[in-house]
Amino acid sequence: MKTNRTSLNLSVIGQATKLFFVAAMLSSSITFAQTQSKDPIIEKIVKEATENSQLEKLAHELLDQIGPRLVGTPQMKQANDWAIAKYTAWGIPAKNEQWGEWKGWERGISHIDMVYPRVKSLEGMQLGWSPSTNGKTLTGEMIIYPDLPDSVAFTSWIKNVKGKFVMFSMNQPTGRPDYNWQEFATPESFEKMKKDRTAQTNAWRSRISKTGLNLKALALAFEQNGALGVVTSNWSSGFGVNKIFGANTTKIPSIDISLEDYGLLYRLTESGIKPKISVRTDSKELGMVPTFNTLAEIKGTEKPNEYVMLSAHFDSWDGGTGATDNGTGSITMMEAMRILKKIYPNPKRTILVGHWGSEEQGLNGSRAFVEDHPEIVQNIQALFNQDNGTGRVVNLSGQGFLNAYDYLTRWLAKVPAEIRNEIKTSFPGSPSGGGSDNASFVAAGAPAFSLSSNSWSYGNYTWHTNRDTYDKIVFDDVRSNAILTAILVYMACEDPATTSKVRSVLPPNPRNGEPGKWPVPTKATRKGGVN
Repeated sequence: MKTNRTSLNLSVIGQATKLFFVAAMLSSSITFAQTQSKDPIIEKIVKEATENSQLEKLAHELLDQIGPRLVGTPQMKQANDWAIAKYTAWGIPAKNEQWGEWKGWERGISHIDMVYPRVKSLEGMQLGWSPSTNGKTLTGEMIIYPDLPDSVAFTSWIKNVKGKFVMFSMNQPTGRPDYNWQEFATPESFEKMKKDRTAQTNAWRSRISKTGLNLKALALAFEQNGALGVVTSNWSSGFGVNKIFGANTTKIPSIDISLEDYGLLYRLTESGIKPKISVRTDSKELGMVPTFNTLAEIKGTEKPNEYVMLSAHFDSWDGGTGATDNGTGSITMMEAMRILKKIYPNPKRTILVGHWGSEEQGLNGSRAFVEDHPEIVQNIQALFNQDNGTGRVVNLSGQGFLNAYDYLTRWLAKVPAEIRNEIKTSFPGSPSGGGSDNASFVAAGAPAFSLSSNSWSYGNYTWHTNRDTYDKIVFDDVRSNAILTAILVYMACEDPATTSKVRSVLPPNPRNGEPGKWPVPTKATRKGGVN
C-alpha cells in the first residue's frame, strides 16, 4: 500500500450531506448482542482455521523461499505459479491472467564498501530496476549535491560530478526515532531537535527545488554528466530501517545506504576527507516481460453469476521480502479460500479471489481487471481487500455505499465476539478506497471494502522497508483475519438479498455549486517500467 503510485482521485469534495453525517454519527461503533444462534458452518470455519492453520507454511514458502515480488522480476512470476499450484492442490481452479507488460529485471549481489580513509563494508543495496555495473567494480570519491542559488548555477556546477558518486539525500540530524527522544530526552532537547530537523528538511527541499528539476530529472542529469552512481538514504524514522523504492537512473547504478553509513560518508565528505567507495551491482535486465494477476474460483451453485471477492496485491518492493506488504494480506486470502473450499465447497454465489500485480506502481493489476471484466464487476455482492500489515482488522468503512450499514453489520454479527468487538465501523464512510486495490472496484461502483488492520509500527518499520520480513508477522492476528474474511465471504454468499450499489449523495462542488460527481476508473497502465 503505498506511495509513488498513480492516484485514482477518489477524494470526496466538501462537507458531507446531512444524511451522510447523521448516518456516520449513528454508526461510528456497533454493539452486538453477546448471544447469537450458532451456525455449524461458522463453527467449522473457526475450528479449521485454529486447529489446521496453514499460514506459517504459506508464509515460509512465499517469503523465505520465493522472496520479494517486484513487478517484472522472475520471483513475481514464480509467486504467481506457486499460488496456482497451492490452489490446485486444494481443489480450487486457478489461473494466471495477463494484464500487461513491465520492464523485466532481476536483482543480483550488491557489494558496497568504503575503501578510504579506511576499509568498511557498508549496509546498502541496489535499487529496483537500477542498471548493473556490467561486471566491473566502480571506485570513486563522494560528492554532496550543494546548495546552489538557481538553475544557472546548477548548470555550471554539474560538471563536478564526473567520476564521482553523488550523495543525493539529506543527512539526518538524528538516527533515533521520535519515541526514543520522547522517552529519554528533556522536553527542551526534544523540541529543539524537532525544530532543527524541520529547518534542515525545509532547507534541503529548497536546495532541490531551486534547480527547477524533479528528483528523476536530477538523477538523469548526474548520469548524463559522467557520475559513477547516485547514492541515497531514505530513512524510515525507525532504528536501522530504510525505505527501498525504484531507481531513477538508466545507465549508472542507484544505491541506497543505511542512515548510519550514509551519515558517516556525508560527514567525511563535508569535512574535506574525500572518502571513496567501491560499488559492484550484478543485476540483469530482461527486456519487457508479461505481468499477471492470479485468480482462483469456487463456483456458485444458485447464483453463479454473482460474485463475492477476496482481494490482496501479490507484488512487493524488494528491500525486504514483502512480508507485511503484502504477504500477510495474500496468505490471509489464500487461507480463507482453503478453509471455504473445505468447509463450504458449494457456495450459493461464486467466490473469486484476486492476487493483483503491480499495486505498488498504481493499482495496475486490479485496475486492468476492472477494465477487462465489467460483467464481474457489475455483479459483485461484496469484495474484501487486505493490505496494510500484520495486525488484526480494527477498521471497516462503508466506502460511501449508503446501504452498507445494513448488510455489513448483519454479516459482522455472525463473527465471533473476540474478533468483531475489535472492529470500529464507519458508515457510509468515504469512497477513497484507502489507497489499495479495493479503490479500483469502488471507482467502478462495486461495493469493495478494506479490512484495515492495526499498526504494529507498520509505517516506520515494515512498510516498503528493508526490514519487511517473515519475523515481523504476528500469526495470531493473521489467523484472526483469515477467520473474519472467511465468515464475511460465507455470509455474503448466503445472504438472500443482493447488496444495493447505491452510494451516498455527494455534496456539491464548492467552486461552482454543481452536483458532486462520483469518480470513474481510469485506464490501467498496461505497459510500464521503462525510463
